[in-house]
Amino acid sequence: MTALPDPAASRAVLIGTGDYVHLESIPAVSANLGALADALCSARSWGLAREHCTVIEDPVAAVDVLEAVRTAAEEATDTLLVYFAGHGLVEPRRGELYLGLTRSMPQRSYTGLPYGALRDVVLDGRADRQVMLLDCCFSGRALGFMASADSVVDRAETEGTYLLAAVPDTSYALAPPGEPHTAFTGEVLRVLRDGVPDGPELLDLDTVYARVHAALRAKGRPLPQKRARNSAGRLALVRNAAWVPPGFGPPPPPHTVVPPRPTRPPAPATGDPRRRRIRAAVVGAVSVALLAAGIPLARGWLADDGDGKPSAADGRPKDAVVTTGYNAATKGIVNPSTDRDGELRFVAAWEDSWDPQRMYSSGGWNFARYFTRQLVTWSTAPGDKSTTLVADLAKDTARVTDGGRTYTYTLREGVTWENGKPVTAQDIKYGIERGWATDVLPGGPDQLQRALDPEHTYRGPYKDTGGLKAIETHGDSTIVFRLPKPDADFEQLLAMPAASPVPKSADTKKKYGERPLSSGPYKFVSPRTSGPLKLKRNDEWDRKSDLIRTALPETIRLDVDENPGSRSNGLFSGRYDLELTPAALQDGPRIQAMARGKLREQLDNPRTGLTRFLALPRSVTPMDNVHCRRAVRLAVDRKSVQTAFGGAGAGGDLAATLLPPSLGGSTNGAPAEVDASAAKDELKKCGHTKGFSTTLAVRNDRTPERDAAEVVQESLKQAGITVRIEEIPFGEMLTATGSPSTVKKKGYGIILTTWGADVPTAQGFLRPLADGRFIEPTGNYNSALVDNTAINERFDAATGGLSVKKAAEHYAAIDKALVDDAAYVPLLFQRGYSWRSTRLTNVHTSDAYSGGYDMATLGVKG
Repeated sequence: MTALPDPAASRAVLIGTGDYVHLESIPAVSANLGALADALCSARSWGLAREHCTVIEDPVAAVDVLEAVRTAAEEATDTLLVYFAGHGLVEPRRGELYLGLTRSMPQRSYTGLPYGALRDVVLDGRADRQVMLLDCCFSGRALGFMASADSVVDRAETEGTYLLAAVPDTSYALAPPGEPHTAFTGEVLRVLRDGVPDGPELLDLDTVYARVHAALRAKGRPLPQKRARNSAGRLALVRNAAWVPPGFGPPPPPHTVVPPRPTRPPAPATGDPRRRRIRAAVVGAVSVALLAAGIPLARGWLADDGDGKPSAADGRPKDAVVTTGYNAATKGIVNPSTDRDGELRFVAAWEDSWDPQRMYSSGGWNFARYFTRQLVTWSTAPGDKSTTLVADLAKDTARVTDGGRTYTYTLREGVTWENGKPVTAQDIKYGIERGWATDVLPGGPDQLQRALDPEHTYRGPYKDTGGLKAIETHGDSTIVFRLPKPDADFEQLLAMPAASPVPKSADTKKKYGERPLSSGPYKFVSPRTSGPLKLKRNDEWDRKSDLIRTALPETIRLDVDENPGSRSNGLFSGRYDLELTPAALQDGPRIQAMARGKLREQLDNPRTGLTRFLALPRSVTPMDNVHCRRAVRLAVDRKSVQTAFGGAGAGGDLAATLLPPSLGGSTNGAPAEVDASAAKDELKKCGHTKGFSTTLAVRNDRTPERDAAEVVQESLKQAGITVRIEEIPFGEMLTATGSPSTVKKKGYGIILTTWGADVPTAQGFLRPLADGRFIEPTGNYNSALVDNTAINERFDAATGGLSVKKAAEHYAAIDKALVDDAAYVPLLFQRGYSWRSTRLTNVHTSDAYSGGYDMATLGVKG
C-alpha cells in the first residue's frame, strides 16, 4: 500500500490490564498504553486524532471492552487497530484464548475476555483492514515474568486481519524488570519512534514485524508470531521516522553495474543486539561478532609509585602510536592521558541485562569490565593486539594438561568484592554455574555449557546443589576445569562475562542484574530501576591487583535514548562522550559529521569482525556441481557490491577469504577481478553451456542488502546465469535459510548473508560455517552444507591442543578450501562508524569488541 490509512476513517482501541486482583500485576502495561497512544497519534507517525484512539486501562467487565471495540468497528471504514497487553488465560478443554481482566483468576479462564468474542466484534465492523496486536501469554510469573504455552497465533487466527502476537514457544520474560515497557511493545514503540534506517518512507506491517522480530531475537527474548490475510502485511501503518528524503547527503561513488539508490547510504550493521546462538561458538546467522574483556596496556600506562597515583610520563605504553584526526583511534591512541577525574558519559539505544551470566551484547560486555572481572580477558592494546588473551583474576593464563582437557588457574592476591570480602575460586565456580539456570536467568550465551557439559546433565545451582562436576576448587585460590574433550577456544570462553564470579550469598537470582556486586573498579550507585545508570568508584578495589583497568573517570553515567536523532545530537553537542554500541553511528549523523571538518576529525571507521558473503547450498541443483559454483564466484562483481553497501567506509573492505583480518589464519589478499569468460568456461564444465537459473535469498529490511542482491543478479547475468531475487523478512531469514529442507524446497541456490563470532578466534568463526557435523535441521549456520571429511579432520586437529601457529595453518587451509570449492563467495569485511568526544582520553578501538572503543582504558578531560 503506497499511502497511510486515512486517519479520519480509521480507529484504534488500546486495551491493557496491568493491575490485577488475583494475578501478578504488570506495571509496564500502563506505560505501554500511554506511549503507544502517543506514537499512533503523533504527526510523525500515523497522525490519528486523539478522539479516534480509545484507551481502556484495567477493565473490569468484558462487556465494557466489547462495547468500546464495537463502537470503533462501526465508525472505522479504512483501518481498525486493536491492541491488548496483559495476562492471557487458556480454557483447558477447548484450548480457547481469554484475555485477562482486572478480576481474572488463575485456572478460571471464564473470568477473562473471550478472544473469540473480541474477534467477532472486530470482523463485524466496516473497516477494510483489521490490525490486532496481542502482547500477552497464557499464565503469569512473579516479578515481571509472564509464561506461555502453545501458540497464541494458532488460537487467535482471524481471516482478513493482520495479527501480531508476542508469544514464544518457551516461557521467558515479557516484562523485563527495570524496563519501562514490556519486551514486545517496547520494540514496537522503538520502530514507531526511531523508524527503519534505509527503509521506505512508509512502513508496512511486515516491515514492522521484521524489525521487532529481529530486535527481540538479538536480545534473546521471546519471538513474536504473525498471521496475515488479504495482503494485510503490505498495509502501510506509519511514517518512517528515519527516512531520508531524496538528495540528502553526498552521492555514492560510481556504480559499474546497477546504480544504488542514491539517496540513502546504508547504516553499518551494528554489533549490539543481544545475539542468538544454537551450536558451538555460534551466533546469529546474520549475526554480529561479540567478544569479551581487555588488559595490560594499562600496565604500561600507569606505573604506580605506591601512593595510588599514576607516574607515567605521557600516559602511553612504550610502543604505542599517538594519533589524531579522522579514523585515528583505529591506528593508535588518541589523546593519551593519566588524569583521574570527571564523569564519563555514555548513551545507548537500549540496555542489556547487567547480570553477567545474562549479558549478551558487545557493548555490554565491554562496559561490564567496570564492575566485573574474569580469570582471563582481552588485551587493552590497540588494534589487532586486542585479541590477545591475558590474565585478569588469575595470576597467569591457564596451565593446560591432560592433552588439552584440563585447565588450572591460581587466583591473584588482593582481589576483593565491594564489601571487602575476597573473591574466591568458589565464587567463580558458582558464577559460571548460574549460566545453566536458563529457566531463571534466560538470554545469556551457552558456549560454556556446551564445552563443560555437552550432555546437559547439570541443572544449575538452584536445582542441583551438588555443583558442576567439571569445575573443581582447591582451597580459595585454585580452580580447575575438566573438559570432556579438548577445545582450543575454551580459555577464550572464560573471557566472557558469563565466566564472572558471583558470591552465592549475594545472588538475588533474576534480580541480580539490578544490583550486581562489583569486583571491578566501579560499583552501582543504587539498584538499577529507571533513569540513567550511574557508577562510582569501588573503594575496595585494589589497583595493584588489576593490571587491566585504568579507572580514570571519577564517575560513569549511561543514558538510554531510543531516538537516534536525539542520541547523535547529544554526542555532537557534548552531552555524551560516546555510544555504548560499537560502530553504531547511523547514516544521517554520519553524513552530517563527514560534511563538517571538526566533527569529521572525531569519526572512526573500524572493522567490525563481520564478513559478508554468498553461500551456495549444494543441495540445490546445479550448486551440487563445483564448476557451477565456481562460475558464480568468477562472475560476481565485488567492487559493485561494495558500492551498493555505501563504498569502502560504510560497506567494508573487499574480501578474498572468509576469515576477517583480525583472526588467526586469515590470509586475505586481493580478490580476483570479474572474469565472465572464465565463468562461462566453468559453466561448460558443469554441463550448463547456456547458463542456468537459480534463486537468491536476501533479507528485505535494508535497502543496501537489496541493492547488493541486484548487483549480484546483474553481474551473474553477464555470464549467462539468471537470478531471481526472493526478499525474506529479517525475522524469518534464519528460519528459512537455517533449514536445509526449506532451502532445498525453495531452491535457494544463493544466500546473501553476514557472519561473525562470539570470541575472536578462527574456530569460532569457521566451524559453524564449515564443520559438517554441525549441520542442523533447523537453526543451521552451515548454509552451504559443507560436509568434507578432510575439513572436519582439520578442525579436530586445530582444536586438539596444537600450537597457535599450527592451528592457524589448519584454519588458513580450511578457509582456502572453502573458497576454492566455492562453497562460499567472500564479498566484504564489514566496517562501521563511531564518534568520540574531544573530552575522551586514551581512545583506541578494539578488535575484541567489534571495533568498539576499549572502555577499560578510557578517561575524560574537562
